[in-house]
Amino acid sequence: MSQWTRTALKVLSSDQLRTSDTHLYRLDIPALAGIDIYLKDESTHPTGSLKHRLARSLFLHAICSGKIREGTHVVEASSGSTAVSEAYFAKLLGLPFTAVMTASTTRSKIIQVERLGGRCHFVQHASEVYAAAEQLARETGGHYMDQFTYAERATDWRGNNNIAESIFRQLAEEPHPEPDTIVMSAGTGGTSATLGRYIRYAGLNTRLVVVDPENSVFFDSFQQQDHTLTSRACGRIEGIGRPRVEASFLPEVIDRMIKVPDAASIATIHWLEHILGRKAGGSTGTNLWGVLQLAQEMQKAGKTGSLVTLMCDGGERYLDTYYNPEWVAEHIGDITPWREQLALLG
Repeated sequence: MSQWTRTALKVLSSDQLRTSDTHLYRLDIPALAGIDIYLKDESTHPTGSLKHRLARSLFLHAICSGKIREGTHVVEASSGSTAVSEAYFAKLLGLPFTAVMTASTTRSKIIQVERLGGRCHFVQHASEVYAAAEQLARETGGHYMDQFTYAERATDWRGNNNIAESIFRQLAEEPHPEPDTIVMSAGTGGTSATLGRYIRYAGLNTRLVVVDPENSVFFDSFQQQDHTLTSRACGRIEGIGRPRVEASFLPEVIDRMIKVPDAASIATIHWLEHILGRKAGGSTGTNLWGVLQLAQEMQKAGKTGSLVTLMCDGGERYLDTYYNPEWVAEHIGDITPWREQLALLG
C-alpha cells in the first residue's frame, strides 16, 4: 500500500471522528398524541447533507479497491448534494473532481461545488448524466465514482456508525426505542438499503417504508416488480427519485412504498419551518409527509409508538426555488390544499 493511500485513509478516518453523529429531534405535534415522531438532522454535516456519509463511504470503497490513487481525477453523476460532498472529500485528499449534473441544478449547489475546487459539467436531462460521467472519466483517465451503483456496496450496513446504527443508538432511552417504522426517500437507494439491511441484521420488528416523489420510477417498479422501468419525465424534488431503477435500490428490504405528490412535499417543508423553526430541503418534505400519513393511520388503529425519518439537507440551498412563492407557483403549482391538511395537525 502506497504512502498516499495510508495518508488518505487517515484523513477520511479523521473526518469521521470529527463529524460522527447528528442530532435527533422529537417533533411536538399535539394532534398526534401518543405517537412520537423523530427527525434526524443530517444537514449539520460539514457539507450540509446526508450525502456526506455516502461520499466518505464511496471514497473509502474506491481507495481500498485500488480505483483511486494519488492524482486520480474523480468524476460523479450528481444532481447536487452528492457532488458537494464528494468535492469536499476530493479537496481534502488533493484530487481533481468533476460533477456531471443537469443544467437545472440549484445554482447554490453549483457554487458550493466550485468553491470546494470542483468543476461542473452540465447535461440537459437526468438520464444523460450516467453516460456523460463515464465518458469524461474515460477521456481523462479518471475514476467514475458511480454513486447509483456503489452506494449500497460502499456503506457498511452492519455498523461503523452508519445511519441506521446511529438512529437506534439515539433512541435507546426514548419511550419507544424500537420505532414502528423508519421512513426514507430514495435517490441512489443506498440509504434505504442500509436501513433495511440493518433492521434485519439486528433482528428488529421495525418496518422500512420508502417514499417516492412524482416522476420517479421506484414506486411503480416496486409495485410491478419490474426493474426495467424508465421515464423521460424530470423530477422536481432534488436528490431523490430517478428516471430509471438504480442498482443500489433494493426492493427486497422494503416493506411498503408511498407515492408523495410534489406539492405535498413542498407544503410540508413550509409547515416544518413553522413548528421547528428550521428550513429543510424538498426531500425532507417527502419523507415527513410519508411519516404523517403513517402516524394518522396508527392513530386511527389505536396504536402508539414512534416513527423516524431524516432531514436530508437544509433549506438554505433552496431559497430561490422551494422557498420562492413565484417559483413554486410556476413549477409545482398550488400547494394550498396540502398546507390546509397540515394546518389541522398544529
